[in-house]
Amino acid sequence: MKTPRVLAIHDISGVGRCSLTVALPVLSAAGIECSVLPTAVLSTHTGEFEDYTFRDLSEDILPMAQHWKSLDLKFDAIYTGYLASFEQVELIKQVINLLADDDTFIVVDPVMADLGELYPGFSKDYPAQMRTLCAQANLIVPNLTEAALLLERDYDPNPNSDTVKDILRSLCTDIGAQSAVLTGVSSCSPNGSDSLGAASYDPKLAEIFYAGQARASGMYHGSGDLFCSALLAGLLNGHSLEEATKRAVNFTAEAVQRTFRAGVETKYGLLFEAGLARFGTQSVLGG
Repeated sequence: MKTPRVLAIHDISGVGRCSLTVALPVLSAAGIECSVLPTAVLSTHTGEFEDYTFRDLSEDILPMAQHWKSLDLKFDAIYTGYLASFEQVELIKQVINLLADDDTFIVVDPVMADLGELYPGFSKDYPAQMRTLCAQANLIVPNLTEAALLLERDYDPNPNSDTVKDILRSLCTDIGAQSAVLTGVSSCSPNGSDSLGAASYDPKLAEIFYAGQARASGMYHGSGDLFCSALLAGLLNGHSLEEATKRAVNFTAEAVQRTFRAGVETKYGLLFEAGLARFGTQSVLGG
């Protein structure tokens, strides 16, 4: 059986589990070859840490992609996360045009905001630029804040089920993504606000599916990266969008609960490592 190959385009944060330090082990554990294209190198991620170092790697992005093109490398998926600047969005669009073919699955996690606010370093015109990248995607995976910015709507931290449906459909019809998963939603669950999870939408099926687990208090940095990496792992192992979303929610929720029980500072990221072996086996074998 051919091993799927993913190109993960994210930053490297040396401390604080997120971006490539999450995507690489999760995809690898699920039997997927993960090639990496770093967008920046930071000493830590930008949430809750101060005085972090930051090196923009924009000058290296196209030369690396051009080298891979010369090697005639094929990627089953291209997966983008944190981009370091407004200008990098255009660079990544060029990378996709250079390396993707008709069979390459494009996943865009529009990492730029949470809890109603843009992340540090992003200007107010960044969401409009990110929309142009999302338009090239087979799948986009925004949280509630990012979806609001992409659609130029007011942020609603707890949308009802009808609003969630409208957001998901608009992400596809208005922006152009072929499918969408919205994270951080709770109102679609039978348990309401006691749970937290994601809603997935595939226009071909014209159905919206919700997956949720018990909510844990606190802000858990890197949870979006963990979820999206697990989601892509499931899809590349042949699971439907509904099933892959459910597996990714469960894996992320287990890591959140593990971190909560351990009492570690959440800015250092989720304790996901202990669950990798089981997640990988389930992803590959379908258990």
